[in-house]
Amino acid sequence: KMVPEELKYTKEHEWVKIDGDEATVGITDHAQTELGDITFVELPDAGKEVKRSDSVATVESVKAASDIYSPLSGKITKVNENLQSAPEGINQSPYEDGWIYKLSVSDLSEADSLLDSSEYQKLLEEGDE
Repeated sequence: KMVPEELKYTKEHEWVKIDGDEATVGITDHAQTELGDITFVELPDAGKEVKRSDSVATVESVKAASDIYSPLSGKITKVNENLQSAPEGINQSPYEDGWIYKLSVSDLSEADSLLDSSEYQKLLEEGDE
């Protein structure tokens, strides 16, 4: 499973790419594999203020619906409109085309609690036991 080294991760299988005080959020390769074919993505509204751990989006697949939690607090600046017509972008390219939203981060120190790639890899290995 792909776990890009430059990203941060949550225990709920979101990935976070932090660039200055902007964060891009999506779900990991592992999460999209577990969900199966994604059929619908309910996107958050741009401009919405969110707190860390808020449920901000929903990804529905043939198997299940899964909440997407915000890994950081801040304001949603942009959502990936392409996913409305092509939700399978998450399956095909979870770390590139399949990003879900971008956030202007209000407290970057929250990022210290995110997992790095090796910690996330370890979490996945424990889950497979």
